[in-house]
Amino acid sequence: MSNRAGPRPPGAERATAQRVAEAAGVSISAVSRTFTKDASVSPRMRARVLAAAEALGYRPNRLARGLMTGRTELVGLVSSHFANPAFMDVFDLFTRELQRRGLRPLIANLSEDGGADSALDMMLQYSVDAVLIATSAPPEGFAGSCARAGLPVVHVFGRAGSQDAVPAVTVDNVAGGRLAAEAMLKRGLTRLAFLGGAATDSSSIDRAAGFTARLAAAGLQPLAIEFAGDYSHEHGRGGLHALLDRHRPQAVFCGDDILALGALDACRERGLAVPRDIGIVGFDDMPLAAWPGYRLTTIRQPMAEMVRHAIGEIAARLADADHPIEDRLFDIALVERDSL
Repeated sequence: MSNRAGPRPPGAERATAQRVAEAAGVSISAVSRTFTKDASVSPRMRARVLAAAEALGYRPNRLARGLMTGRTELVGLVSSHFANPAFMDVFDLFTRELQRRGLRPLIANLSEDGGADSALDMMLQYSVDAVLIATSAPPEGFAGSCARAGLPVVHVFGRAGSQDAVPAVTVDNVAGGRLAAEAMLKRGLTRLAFLGGAATDSSSIDRAAGFTARLAAAGLQPLAIEFAGDYSHEHGRGGLHALLDRHRPQAVFCGDDILALGALDACRERGLAVPRDIGIVGFDDMPLAAWPGYRLTTIRQPMAEMVRHAIGEIAARLADADHPIEDRLFDIALVERDSL
């Protein structure tokens, strides 16, 4: 069977603004004003244009309008977490909120070699109005390159006060590490370890630093500070197996929920009962963490609030070029379930 589309059936030609203007008996500029937010058009004319558009099945061509207005209403959404199934909930939040505000995401993957260059090229080729970086470990210099290209940028889950001078919407990851250590110490646990993502990931680095600092304040040192290489179930599972081959911790703080879920499965594979034989603490409080098969104790960061704030700041900048976007730290909290 051929994959080529056949000719349009009679009467199925795409409706154009010119056809709407002819059907409504108005000028094409009146059609344009009708579909332009806040443009001046009389109620009577608007009704005639909308009725004609509805009858013809007309939808305005936003790409063509972008050529005239200099605005595409596209927002680049770039990340390196597409292999993390738990992060799909976060992308759902981003896309829903962008669409609610009349903006459209242009998604780019930073994971591959050269991903930063190709992502920036795509952002510029499609003339995005702004960029949202949704990862704690973008390629070095990527955020700064976007800003130097004249694009408003917000780094969600980044590090406040980074050298790229790009505003970050994030949490205090150092405080999160301290909070995880405190929860373990309160239970009388002293043989403690950390398992993070990539050794270059700012969130993992800061969570490990806070964890280590709180143990030091109690006169303790961690048994191990390990970096699994990525935020994924398999890296969490393999990372915990490797850690347990060398150490016997009473509890492990994982720098991300998906790592913690992999670690929990590794414990099951080794016949270790959680939390009786070993405790596991995660970070994020993604929906998977509450599933009955895991019941993960974790540090919650308010994902939905962070995403809404970041997109709200982008929308405000697009409406007012002088609107300042600043770093914003959101509160964290310990969510106690059954794994510690």
